[in-house]
Amino acid sequence: MNNTVYHIPALLPQAIEGLKINPSGIYIDATFGGGGHSGAIVRNLSQEGHLYSFDQDIEAVERAFSDERFTIVYSNFRFMSNFMRYYGHTGDVDGILADLGVSFHHFDDPDRGFSFRWEGKLDMRMNQKADKDAASVVNGYTEEQLSNIFYLYGELKQSRKVAAAIVKARDVKPVETIEQLLAVVKPIINVKQEKKELAQIFQALRIEVNDELTALKQFLGQSIKTLKPGGRLVVITYHSLEDRLVKNFMKTGNIEGKVTKDFYGRNLSPLKLITSKPIVPDEEEIEANPRSRSAKMRIAELVVTE
Repeated sequence: MNNTVYHIPALLPQAIEGLKINPSGIYIDATFGGGGHSGAIVRNLSQEGHLYSFDQDIEAVERAFSDERFTIVYSNFRFMSNFMRYYGHTGDVDGILADLGVSFHHFDDPDRGFSFRWEGKLDMRMNQKADKDAASVVNGYTEEQLSNIFYLYGELKQSRKVAAAIVKARDVKPVETIEQLLAVVKPIINVKQEKKELAQIFQALRIEVNDELTALKQFLGQSIKTLKPGGRLVVITYHSLEDRLVKNFMKTGNIEGKVTKDFYGRNLSPLKLITSKPIVPDEEEIEANPRSRSAKMRIAELVVTE
């Protein structure tokens, strides 16, 4: 296992540019991770500026750097508005960044159970104090629930077959390790697309274990109340489910993407799109950091009302 690199942030220069940093402003990094984005933001702040970074993983929090302009918050970003209210910042934040990718550390640590490349327990918890892990999902959910998870969160075509195979196997013996799960699902999935389909299965389980899409929806809704007029929201996604939510929200101000217009036909969204199309890594970045390949960054600004 190579554990020398905790994480390499994707689209770093573009994210900093997208935030349009005011050196004396207040900023939020909703996903601290390895601290790459946070460090870059702080370097652009004066002594009057401040950054609040969130992470629900105690390992990431314990690795956080120390700076008078920086506060690390041990929490899921779904509670952002509560913590920012505690720190005295409601509606006055200049910019919010969220990189929704999983840290390299999580994928590369067998003990965390995020990757099918390793042997180990089926865990996948971002917050290691949480009760629900991947093993409890695999062994405790009904066949229909598992099928829905694999289809909705993994976009897996043979979700029903995979769910049925898991239920059949666990009736004999609980499926508690990565190697046990692989032994169950590999005979079913397409050999030519093995890595892709295994990734879809593991993505689906990870999203369910960490309630990722619900947390994202809550975070997006809170961003409007947290930002000041003209404040920037920058979000980096890595799969279509996340990107669709972010795109809808930035375009319309709601998750469903329902456009509301006034009497004159003007869009009533509280946000103004800064990027009509997502910003993606160039070939140079992908070569240096292959895991950035699927990253998409969208930027919006809170509308200044008259």
